[in-house]
Amino acid sequence: MKFRVDRDVLAEAVTWTARSLSPRPPVPVLSGLLIKAEAGTVSLASFDYEISARLEIPAEIAEEGTILVSGRLLADICRSLPSAPVDVVTDGSKVTLSCRSSRFNLATMPENDYPELPALPELSGTISGEAFSKAVSQVIIAASKDDTLPILTGVRMEIEDDLITLLATDRYRLALREVPWKPLTPGMSTSALVKAKTLNEVAKTLGGSGDINIAFSDDSELIGFESGGRRTTSLLVDGDYPKIRSLFPDSTPIHATVETTALVEAVRRVSLVAERNTPVRLAFTDGQLTLDAGTGEDAQASEALEAHLEGDEITVAFNPHYLSEGLSVIETPYVRFSFTSAPKPAMITAQAELNGEDRDDYRYLVMPVRLPS
Repeated sequence: MKFRVDRDVLAEAVTWTARSLSPRPPVPVLSGLLIKAEAGTVSLASFDYEISARLEIPAEIAEEGTILVSGRLLADICRSLPSAPVDVVTDGSKVTLSCRSSRFNLATMPENDYPELPALPELSGTISGEAFSKAVSQVIIAASKDDTLPILTGVRMEIEDDLITLLATDRYRLALREVPWKPLTPGMSTSALVKAKTLNEVAKTLGGSGDINIAFSDDSELIGFESGGRRTTSLLVDGDYPKIRSLFPDSTPIHATVETTALVEAVRRVSLVAERNTPVRLAFTDGQLTLDAGTGEDAQASEALEAHLEGDEITVAFNPHYLSEGLSVIETPYVRFSFTSAPKPAMITAQAELNGEDRDDYRYLVMPVRLPS
């Protein structure tokens, strides 16, 4: 095999494909990238039996061929090369990368031992990459990071006709985001549980490439994403996701609206004195929100903000990390808190105007911390 390609193109392609490589592959060949040069393009692929990634880049090909080479090492080398064309040439069991005066010799692995990549399922529909990326970023904050509960490390995707609903929970908070898409078959109804980490990678690396094609397999075991010549597939998380939609309250008699940026900054400042596992308290009164943290002889902090309250005055306390993460993904000028009572979960939504209606396409439900009587 012998080909020449621009260094920036190669480095970006190798880095993207190597993202899917497992740090502890079950067999050595799965630490490699499969590189195939033919018909004026070079394809790069990675696979770990769970996630696959594949893309193609244009190249000047002198000799066609296929090699398997250490993915992470190749990514490090490509990023370090000078900005100039890179020549890739195989010689027996070695591959040489030459770029100006830089030269690297790498050992190849037996490509015949590499497993066949899963085929991308048939296209199910298309979604705006920007909208999908934003929706994923708002939901994955609530996904669990505890691998002992693998179901909760996933994001549930519920598809009903032209609407995708993303749901995630770690038992202490939950997030729901609705985003429109264009299904290939009108009236489509299905669901999938995708690892939050995988969905985040897809959103970050494909979200800027325009529309994203989403493909669900008929056996409900695989999901595929494709955009800008890049495609990735992932096995779905197996198991029954908890029915968390019912946790959102049907009615909330108490509503409070606060300026988003001011609240985010106030929570950040006040929580500086909130030691581990201690909450930030929020007291909503007519026209004002008072935040405070810290107790007794330890450090204390408090801050007051303007707030618009509808309903009874209420005092609640939250884990500052959970509260900050929920507020950080609200992009409207105002944020709305909806309460049923102090001990019950509070719902946070976006609001464009002080006295306007809240937007219910994004809902973040967070459990309060019980205050001493």
